[in-house]
Amino acid sequence: MKKHPPPISIVRARDLRKNATAAELRMQRLLKENFAEARFRFQVPLRHHIVDFASHRLRVVVEIDGGQHNPEVDARRTANIESEGYKVIRFWNNDVLENGDGCMVRLGQLLGRASPPSKLR
Repeated sequence: MKKHPPPISIVRARDLRKNATAAELRMQRLLKENFAEARFRFQVPLRHHIVDFASHRLRVVVEIDGGQHNPEVDARRTANIESEGYKVIRFWNNDVLENGDGCMVRLGQLLGRASPPSKLR
């Protein structure tokens, strides 16, 4: 049976989409350019969390972390998301902004690609 997020999560996700950070906007563009077939969605309610990017097709979640993130809280959040059958990969804001291509290589490795996305070759 499909688990639906609480209605407030949908409202909160819409608000987060309207107020995206520079790192989130850059990652959105990078994902679209390099992993279009994955169909990543932005600010997605997943159980009682809102994840930055999710590909339901590949069962992958991409999280963009800023300075406010707490490793202990993030570990619990990651465990909850992974219990739903998703792989989680995290990138720091500055990595996305300064080394987007490197982030795409790491994501490609997680997805089992033998080489970086075609744009980076």
